[in-house]
Amino acid sequence: MNKHILAIATILTISLNALSVSAQPSAVMPDYSAYILTPPAPKAPRINSAKVFGATPGAPFQYYIAATGERPMTFSATGLPKGLKVNPQTGHITGRVKRAGTYHVKLHASNAFGSAERDLRIEIGNTIVLTPPMGWNSWNCWGRSVSQEKVMSSARAMVEKGLVNYGWTYINIDDGWQGVRGGKHNGIQPNSKFPAMRQMADSLHAWGLKLGIYSGPWVGTYAGHIGSSSDNPDGTYDWIKEGKHNEDYRFTLPDDPDARKRHYYLGMYSFAQNDARQWADWGVDYLKYDWNPNDYYHTTEMREALDATGRDIVFSLSNSAPYGSAPVWLEKANCYRTTGDIRDNWKSVSKIGFEGQDQWIAFNRPGHWADADMLVLGMVGWGPNLHYTQLTPDEQYTHISLWALLASPMLIGCDMSQLDPFTISLLCNNEVNDINQDPLGIQAYPRYRSKDYVTYVKQLEDGSMAVGLFNLSDSVRTIGFVPYSIGLRAPQTIRDVWRQQDLKTIEAKDRFDTKVNPHGVALLKLYPGNPRRRIVETSRGVERLIPATQK
Repeated sequence: MNKHILAIATILTISLNALSVSAQPSAVMPDYSAYILTPPAPKAPRINSAKVFGATPGAPFQYYIAATGERPMTFSATGLPKGLKVNPQTGHITGRVKRAGTYHVKLHASNAFGSAERDLRIEIGNTIVLTPPMGWNSWNCWGRSVSQEKVMSSARAMVEKGLVNYGWTYINIDDGWQGVRGGKHNGIQPNSKFPAMRQMADSLHAWGLKLGIYSGPWVGTYAGHIGSSSDNPDGTYDWIKEGKHNEDYRFTLPDDPDARKRHYYLGMYSFAQNDARQWADWGVDYLKYDWNPNDYYHTTEMREALDATGRDIVFSLSNSAPYGSAPVWLEKANCYRTTGDIRDNWKSVSKIGFEGQDQWIAFNRPGHWADADMLVLGMVGWGPNLHYTQLTPDEQYTHISLWALLASPMLIGCDMSQLDPFTISLLCNNEVNDINQDPLGIQAYPRYRSKDYVTYVKQLEDGSMAVGLFNLSDSVRTIGFVPYSIGLRAPQTIRDVWRQQDLKTIEAKDRFDTKVNPHGVALLKLYPGNPRRRIVETSRGVERLIPATQK
């Protein structure tokens, strides 16, 4: 009982400390409210969480019915497999499912203004993370200055500012949390900046969020902390014995800036199993495993170590996964970074998005996602001094639209406690997120490309298609397409996804054109797609649909 009370007290302390993380007084946040396109969510319930979810037999199951609308709200689910239950107040579905199979579930949400339903397909088998992960990572804002207070500050903002109700789930700690080895598993223990890792995980889970962590198979990580291998069989590190570290056990030799790089190598003794067991005990849900070049042996080693824990932990490789081993990453990992670190400028975003992802189309599918790196929106800075993203509003629309079309993991990289209304509008458009989270998991392909613009097309599960018209030039351009040219044969309604408005309905062979701002995008949805009912053709080639009631 005393341990339980202590855990609750620790959670409350963490939450209160998170509130004390203040904004950077020198950071200038522009007012981009005039650029907001996303309509506000209705007061009636609208369920926004993923339509498919995977777990392995017997593993802890955690799914949150993400729904917008006025609270209080009541949740329920019909068709849940044996072993699962839904909390009617929070919408959390938890438990364990022992029997493998496909389960079709109907989710329900209701409040004083109405009710909503959404289909959910639960797959219990060998594959998890059936849609690209959506969440937050600490690196692009806090860098190695990350702390538990800062992490909890962003987690609390994820809840209080409503992002959790749009399916944003993961709270991932990047490099900078590590201390020395110890504990019952001789795993990496947190440094003094993270005093209560298990309690933090419990708190996040109670909020409908999940915890991610960072490591790598090198002796030392990029930020100078210990990794998952060592030169010593007991898992000690010579530079720590010699006192060549700061108070957070970060390797530091101020007079030798290249000294830290000498720890970027694979040690003789692996502690992958030790670390995986420790993370599972803490309740970790996501691992970013970072080194270069990624290789088959150490990827397989950590994959097997994670699987042996009995906990579903997303395995994300970083960074710049070699394309020559793409079949390996597809088999062994859930996510694989296809690039180096992104930066908050047009050159970086456009190069990564438009030049680096197309080759991964064959290696992007449910459970296995090509990762174009984190989102550089809002207050970023890679350290304690933050600044507002250097991307223009149009470039930010392009950033989110392209990542959604590419089916890339979407991990927010900013200080969540300083989210402005414009950034919230970018992250809280349920129709944009649905394109990223579509159960088919298909990466968009470039249907047309020139030096000035590119058209991306993505098939969706319901038969409709998402189309992105991207202006790469420095001036306004008129960009368009003919539905028939992308394989659509029936009249199509064209919907502006960002504004959530139907623009017009056109014949398949008619052309649609629209003006697109410099470095901007028109993100569209064409529906209903090709007919799925029986078609009868006359001798003159005229088609007619047979009514659904007629055989």
